Amino acid sequence: MRPTSKHIVFLLLLGMTTIISQTGYAQTDNHSTEGVDKERRLEEVVVTGTGTEHTIKNAPVQTEVISGRQLKSFSGKSVEEMLGMLTSSFDFNEGDMGSQMQMNGLGNNYILILIDGKRIHGDVGGENDLGLIAPQNIEKIEIVKGASSALYGSDAIAGVVNIITKKHHQEGIFLENTTRGGSYGDLRQHNGIGLNWGRWSSYTNFQLQHTDGWQNTSVEAPSQTEFLITDSRNKTVNRYTNYQIAERLTYTVNKDMELYAEGSWYWKHIYRPCGKYASTDVTTYDFEYKNASAAVGGKWKLNTTDVLTLDVDWNRHAYYYNFTDTTLTDGHINGVFTNYYPYFPGQDQLQSDQQRTMAHLKGVFNLPHTNRLSAGLEWRYDWLKAPLRVAGGKATDNTGALYVQDEWNGFRNLNITAGLRLNLNEQFGFRLTPKVSAMYSIGEAWRARATWSQGFKTPTTKELHYRYVRQMSGTYLYLGNTDLTPQKSNYYSAGLEYTHHGLSFSLTGYFNDVKDMIALVTIPNYQAPEDLYLQYQPIKTRQYKNLETAKTYGADVSVRYTVKKFHFGLGYSYLDTEANTYDTNHEVMKKVIIDGMAHHKGNIFATWEHDFSPTYQLGIGVYGKMSTKRYYQLNGNGKGYNIWKLTTTHDFTSSKKLTYRLEAGVDNIFNYVDRTYHGLHLGTTTPGTTIFASFSIRFSQGKKTSTKFNHSLNSSNYEEN
Repeated sequence: MRPTSKHIVFLLLLGMTTIISQTGYAQTDNHSTEGVDKERRLEEVVVTGTGTEHTIKNAPVQTEVISGRQLKSFSGKSVEEMLGMLTSSFDFNEGDMGSQMQMNGLGNNYILILIDGKRIHGDVGGENDLGLIAPQNIEKIEIVKGASSALYGSDAIAGVVNIITKKHHQEGIFLENTTRGGSYGDLRQHNGIGLNWGRWSSYTNFQLQHTDGWQNTSVEAPSQTEFLITDSRNKTVNRYTNYQIAERLTYTVNKDMELYAEGSWYWKHIYRPCGKYASTDVTTYDFEYKNASAAVGGKWKLNTTDVLTLDVDWNRHAYYYNFTDTTLTDGHINGVFTNYYPYFPGQDQLQSDQQRTMAHLKGVFNLPHTNRLSAGLEWRYDWLKAPLRVAGGKATDNTGALYVQDEWNGFRNLNITAGLRLNLNEQFGFRLTPKVSAMYSIGEAWRARATWSQGFKTPTTKELHYRYVRQMSGTYLYLGNTDLTPQKSNYYSAGLEYTHHGLSFSLTGYFNDVKDMIALVTIPNYQAPEDLYLQYQPIKTRQYKNLETAKTYGADVSVRYTVKKFHFGLGYSYLDTEANTYDTNHEVMKKVIIDGMAHHKGNIFATWEHDFSPTYQLGIGVYGKMSTKRYYQLNGNGKGYNIWKLTTTHDFTSSKKLTYRLEAGVDNIFNYVDRTYHGLHLGTTTPGTTIFASFSIRFSQGKKTSTKFNHSLNSSNYEEN
């Protein structure tokens, strides 16, 4: 069942009509305890938009929140599923190189992913691996759309996604275990151990994820081969296994100071089947990733209102070929070809080793005349080793930044927030990036917001120094470009929000104008470096160029409604894009649609909870995700899709110390499968109807304790409602 724009608009109008018709009933319940609980849920604290705490309805920068209650009811297996089903702004196509995320028309390269306010590190071919994040350990997700470079620096052009993890503050010991299984060998395991003794607290987290993968079609697209292949072994999603172990240790020096240290290790292996067609599905190596991280920091309360934070962290992401058959491959020394070298089964070959060190000092100060000032210093050092892929074998990048932001509440109903970042990059010099947001309160229920902000993104070390050969029905040569310039953007948005008595409604329009977009374009082979051209004789050479400008514009609608134990939500995103790219055949600029764009996307959910006894609670949820056709310049468009999910949750309380939780459900109830040929674009990679079940057990010795500190630069301390 494929949705059209009429279907999505009809669902939106139907949902809004239902909401409005029920509002009168909700208002009659405002003296009940449940009414108070509803208001408390709407008063959730957010931090991502300004880097300081605000209740969600009073946040100067509009922030979309996927709350802990929503995540608990949804029973999602991955971050991609949570974002894709619970908001309407995202698209994903799960693949070997990462999440292939798109947000409001712009891809993964332009979306900044944070974990507790810190940048995620795990880039593979421009994609982030969201498998680094344990779904069971997520407290909530905050989403700020549009350019946020004034506060967060490079990359935040499309927006920021801040994944805030749970903070465990139990006296004594806390233990938790979740085991989840599903169709196609899907296994998700999570274990946590929390200890709290005196001034010390510790939380150790382990997660494992596995799937056998699946194949929706065995047909290879004719455009990728000389003839139609009907028995390809290529899978839609390959089999993979990953695991991660992480530790966080916290020490409370006194009532005004807290220190922490944390670290993690992550490993992932992607198994690729080997077929009989040399041009498409013969593979002699699997993919393997090894990540590590370490961080230290602290927080110092200067007085009741002012605070200093310091964070220093190091991250490593290493990407390998793990050979499954004897393979004669290139040998390089310092990025220069020397000879062909044999690899044998079980041996690894390093493709890239990316390491990043960051230091961030930030202060928040309450000033006279209702001003709140945030100021910070940042330093970032990137180091890349890629003997087969980068000219010279290694590349580095060094960036420093100073930023300030002032939140002014000079009038009772008006907040103006303005920020400015001065960035200094060793290769691209100084860059000033401003942002201004305003919020005007109309009574207690209405809020109007407007934002203008600039974004910027410096070229990555890969885009500057890439030299990579790919065999794909012939030899393709990919080149970096040291003449690249930073990408820039201007973002404008305006929105109106209504929040009252369990009903929340928002409408936001936006326009994002991106200049000097970096993209791979085809260049004449003779323009390639002579040594590479003579060695490989490529049939096509592609190079990163500043040849694209892009405009995205659209509107987002969100509705949330709560009455008693019933929760309803609906989202709709309209998007249009326009980009200019260079046509090398005719040597002219031409207008195109940005790859992956869909004009209409929507999501809808309804959940119901009921306490059948003091020891048992039942929850039922229905979720839908819809998208129209996704447009691409090459290899066909992705089909529209319409996917629904049913979940049930069962919570059992054995005692104050011991609780159990059973989850079971059906994904893709109506069995939609996109069987587009391999090599062409998919609307969705779902294998069709699948089932899942999980069981959790939690043991807590003692009650939750209050905390004095936030546990990261941009995360707030509060317990789930």
